[in-house]
Amino acid sequence: MRLVFLGPPGAGKGTMALLLQERYKVKHLSSGDLLREAVRDGTPAGRQIEKRMGQGLLVPDDLVERLVLEHIEALGGERSFVLDGFPRTVEQARVLDEILSEKGHAPISRAIDFQASSETVIARLDGRRVCGACGANYHIVRLVPRREGVCDRCGEELQTRPDDSRETVLKRLAVYQSQSDPLLEFYRRQGKLRVISGELDVEPQYDALMVLLRQEELVSR
Repeated sequence: MRLVFLGPPGAGKGTMALLLQERYKVKHLSSGDLLREAVRDGTPAGRQIEKRMGQGLLVPDDLVERLVLEHIEALGGERSFVLDGFPRTVEQARVLDEILSEKGHAPISRAIDFQASSETVIARLDGRRVCGACGANYHIVRLVPRREGVCDRCGEELQTRPDDSRETVLKRLAVYQSQSDPLLEFYRRQGKLRVISGELDVEPQYDALMVLLRQEELVSR
């Protein structure tokens, strides 16, 4: 099972990917997490990434591709994974397909579009909290940690992402919407595109995802 999760920020992609990773040992590869890791390392590329992410702008395609594809190659040819936040463009999707084919790796199984309104996205991201240590996602309403402000997994303090401010979220939505239709069409033409509601709460959304994956015979019943 090799999945691409599409949809605007805050539609549930990261949360669903983490749940699949926990319950099915599917590797969650988040382009955002990989980019933030580069920022934490303080490399020249990381400083460039930090500036662009803070402005709600996309990171250059070649840098994102290199980070993600290096991690995919390290997994081997058959390891299941979920790509969250990559590809963002048709060109990235083509490069991904080409690399998997050239390496003799299993192809992308399905692309799942998590559809959510701008109002929902803004409300979700305004309440999102993340763990800077392990990358776990929480929400002050939807996904509350057992101890307020503390990660359930590693016990570190939760933070608000700088790119979750309302102004930056609106920019991110505008960028996503400008590029989403061609990418969705790319996977639709391959017969791989499926849709999940991004308006659902966590458990109903996960249930809907599992129904879809079982129907597609990507997970056992």
